[in-house]
Amino acid sequence: MRHIAIVGSGPAGYYSAEAALKRWGDQVAIDVFDKLPVPYGLIRSGVAPDHQSIKAVTRRYEQTALSANVRFVGHVAIGQDVSIAELSQLYDAVVLATGAPRDRPLDMPGEHLGNVLGSAAFVGWYNGHPQFAQLDPDLHGTDAVVIGMGNVALDVARILAKTRAEFAGSDIVGHALDALGSSRLQRITIVGRRGPHQIMMTPKELGELAHLARGAPRVDPADLPEIGEDALLEPGLRKSVNHLRAFAAIPEHTRADLEIDVAFDFFASPKRLIGDVAGKVTGIEVERTTVMAGRAVGTGETYVIPAGLVVACIGYQTSPIAGVPFDERAGRFANHEGRVLPGLYCVGWAQHGPSGTIGTNRPDGFGVIERIAEDWETGAVTGRKAGSAGFDALARERGLNVMTFDDWKTIEQAETARARDDAPREKFVDIAAMIAASSA
Repeated sequence: MRHIAIVGSGPAGYYSAEAALKRWGDQVAIDVFDKLPVPYGLIRSGVAPDHQSIKAVTRRYEQTALSANVRFVGHVAIGQDVSIAELSQLYDAVVLATGAPRDRPLDMPGEHLGNVLGSAAFVGWYNGHPQFAQLDPDLHGTDAVVIGMGNVALDVARILAKTRAEFAGSDIVGHALDALGSSRLQRITIVGRRGPHQIMMTPKELGELAHLARGAPRVDPADLPEIGEDALLEPGLRKSVNHLRAFAAIPEHTRADLEIDVAFDFFASPKRLIGDVAGKVTGIEVERTTVMAGRAVGTGETYVIPAGLVVACIGYQTSPIAGVPFDERAGRFANHEGRVLPGLYCVGWAQHGPSGTIGTNRPDGFGVIERIAEDWETGAVTGRKAGSAGFDALARERGLNVMTFDDWKTIEQAETARARDDAPREKFVDIAAMIAASSA
């Protein structure tokens, strides 16, 4: 029997577990660790709450989690409760599938002003992640700015613009729903350094902006390239640009009764954030750009966009773990094709940074298992280690309150029972509450 520890219970973690089962069957035992008492990582706390069809992928992960040779080991923080060195002594292979949960810093003057947030924090707040549940963003201003031209920026803008009724069927947490319901926003500006042909937004997500109950997207026709240039784009991007062209064609008279304007500000490079005497953000200064050879080049012309709230959606970084080589510049673990150190591997965003979809974690997971198989077969990594039994002894010695998959199912039942009438669940946003629910 070989023993594998997977650190992280999101898509990369469970796809790696699935791959290990398919390769070795009952000849491998897998422990999937998570610092939270609940599994699924990005699916639970990163995917937009109004995208329930995407969250349904957890049913596939549950099939893996319920396999006889797979255990969920929740409420254990690797690097704190148990070190990487200790884990490596207990398991024949350790796979880091921790994702990229930290926001990339803006690195500009004013980034520490009040109500300037990263998307990991803001998304975590409305998704009920315990780390961000107390964030309490101020939504009483009239203007918000969302920095970024990817799907996360679209999620943030859409969530800010929706009415309470539009969240029916979603699992947005109650504290966020109440705060958004009292919002006074009138304008949401999505800012990007480059133009429509350089966006990273996918057609489905972009098209959702056309169906807001109280708002409509706005694109300046002057920002759009000549329509003939669209022929050079790959099909998905061409569809996205078609949406932008449709937004630009929305007549002004249809906006008269709408409460919120969702405006795209292309060719605008953020330079500094401006605040009031109380230290809260009031605006963002941007420089007009032009695109040359695919890169944004400043023109020297600057202007200020009013902003009582700023959410930066500019990318994520992996959190370092003591004892694991880390590439600070890339914001991920230092690795070669998933190999970090003998017997230590990484997968998904922890391996290559935050790119790709949830589905792209599946080939990543199967790929890292191939690396492990190669190392076992060539003898690069040897030994038969204690695995689960060894960890259980260590957990007892340290008094760790380990959560199992059965505990999670009990928590899940409690979240379902306390849900609003129009919601699938009401998440616990406090770790102590999760643990209490697991034994209720």
